[in-house]
Amino acid sequence: MKVFGIDIIRGSTRSRTVTPKYALVTVIDGKVTSEESVSLFRLMRLVHRHRPDILAVDSIQEVAPHTQDVYRFIEQLPPQTRFVSVTGGEKQTGLIQVAARYNITFNRLDPYAEARAIALVASQGAGVEVIAFENETEIVVSRNRSPGKGGWSQNRYARKIHGNVLTYAREIEHELQSEGLNFWKKEFKAFGGVSRVVFHVREKREDVRIPTSKGGDVQVRISGKRLERIQFRPLTTRPRYLIVGIDPGTTVGIAALDLNGELMKVHSSRQMNMGDVIEFLYEIGKPIIIATDVSPMPFSVEKIRRAFQAVAYIPRQDISVETKYELAGKYGYGNDHERDALTAAIEAARFWRHKFTNIFKRVPPGVDMDEIRAGIIRGQSLDQILGALRGEKHTIEAKKPEITLDSSDERVRILDGQVKDLRVLVSDLQKDIEGLKEENTRLKGENKNLKSARGRQINANPEIARRDLIIENLKKRVRFEEKNNKKLHKRLKRMKEVENSDSDADLQIVKVIADLSRESIRSLNERIGIKSGDVLQVRTPGVWGKNIIHDLGQTGIGAIIIGDRSASTIPEELLELSFTEELPVLPGASVPVSTKGDFGSCDPDLFYEAMSTWQDGLEEFRRKQSEAMLDGIFKEYQAQREKQVRRDG
Repeated sequence: MKVFGIDIIRGSTRSRTVTPKYALVTVIDGKVTSEESVSLFRLMRLVHRHRPDILAVDSIQEVAPHTQDVYRFIEQLPPQTRFVSVTGGEKQTGLIQVAARYNITFNRLDPYAEARAIALVASQGAGVEVIAFENETEIVVSRNRSPGKGGWSQNRYARKIHGNVLTYAREIEHELQSEGLNFWKKEFKAFGGVSRVVFHVREKREDVRIPTSKGGDVQVRISGKRLERIQFRPLTTRPRYLIVGIDPGTTVGIAALDLNGELMKVHSSRQMNMGDVIEFLYEIGKPIIIATDVSPMPFSVEKIRRAFQAVAYIPRQDISVETKYELAGKYGYGNDHERDALTAAIEAARFWRHKFTNIFKRVPPGVDMDEIRAGIIRGQSLDQILGALRGEKHTIEAKKPEITLDSSDERVRILDGQVKDLRVLVSDLQKDIEGLKEENTRLKGENKNLKSARGRQINANPEIARRDLIIENLKKRVRFEEKNNKKLHKRLKRMKEVENSDSDADLQIVKVIADLSRESIRSLNERIGIKSGDVLQVRTPGVWGKNIIHDLGQTGIGAIIIGDRSASTIPEELLELSFTEELPVLPGASVPVSTKGDFGSCDPDLFYEAMSTWQDGLEEFRRKQSEAMLDGIFKEYQAQREKQVRRDG
């Protein structure tokens, strides 16, 4: 396998001035063969010349900063070259963590060292392949020349070009048919032939052997059909090894960690039987350790362990609740069952982590550490694991090409024990299935009987349905009254606060209202109440009317303060109406108010001074009304006297 690993040295694909420069490392069959510095243009030329199996990068942003650039970049690659991001797709993992999985260390400040690490981990199957095209290929055969404006030979020239396009399209169609590929085509007719032919082939780009070409009168362009969204597919389909903790019971708790101790999944359910648990774990990965938090291991957990042929982890004694909170609290869980399962998995991971410490020092770089850990857990030696990974046979097997399976062979005893465990497991599962079928039949019968009895009872006594309806309506009414009761309690509490605040003789308590609309007055009355003697501060008069002022005057409130410190005048109509209703209306500039929510306070001296000023205005208003009334009476008397004089002569 040939792998190209690249890492950016300087520049950026987003920069318009500094073109990017890359460190290119070539790895063939796990060995580094060359290292060089290339531009993006030269990188593409080398890729087309050597056609590597994998072009690996740390992040796709280094070669294609935008989604459309990703499509164009992958389209330029040879069909057999896969574009791989070793740090993952939508969920990214640092390159240091990825390299550590294969026991590879590097200087992250050296681009060549990073490119070397990228190529090595990609050759081991790390990372994801970037998929940008569907399994469909588009072949476009079109003109390579324009007929132009033309002259005496214009028609003959256009007929020649269009005829060549038609001839070349028929050759491609014949080749597709001979290959047995499924396709459909669309032709664009033109004078003397066709100007363009589009073939839609239902195969991958690499399965279509027709090359892209350009020359003479005809050009051929081949491209894949773009996906609506970039997809990421793991290079290896081998499932991850898992350390699984299980808490059995009515509610089953499951926690899965990878061999590095990272949390993969934590789950709990009341509706999972043993088969559901096994299927759930198969979807996550491959359990290699099944752990429990109690000693001995429960039988249901033991059956799950046998199903996976996993290694059991049993603590020396039951894990205490304090230890569970300490261990599982770092990861997070939803309930006590998830906490117990997570604690069991963490304890198993800690137990085996100590056994791996000395062995990792003897592991050469470029080896999958998960396979090393899995082999050690299964009881294999380091030499056996490395030999199996390199495709080598064990020395004992080389000496014995014909293996005799007798009772003294340790492997035979192990396999025989596994067969017996599987037979016991199958027998137990069959018994569980039979028991569940019987219980299901019994419960169905009971359910049917209960439904029949309930139906007979309802049919026999129609008053039950009416009574249930009445009960439901009463419950709704009770809920409504409870809400109303809570609202009244809040209102009563606010009113008590107002009464307590009134006892402060140093300040004049004021109730704050937004404007003089009926909605604002009603809202304030519902919240804290409005009673006789209250002083209201109105931030702005807003929309008001004679009826509103009259109603407030009938309530018996003490006064209304209009506006804040900046409001020095009151509208003439409102002031005249206040004199008429004998409801004091004071300007905010005369009585500054400090507000907090629905309440405020002002200086009593300033308040009484403003009230005195308003009283003077009221006396002046009454005096003017009296004068106007007397003037009206005198004028009426004069008019009547003139009429009498004219009548009597």
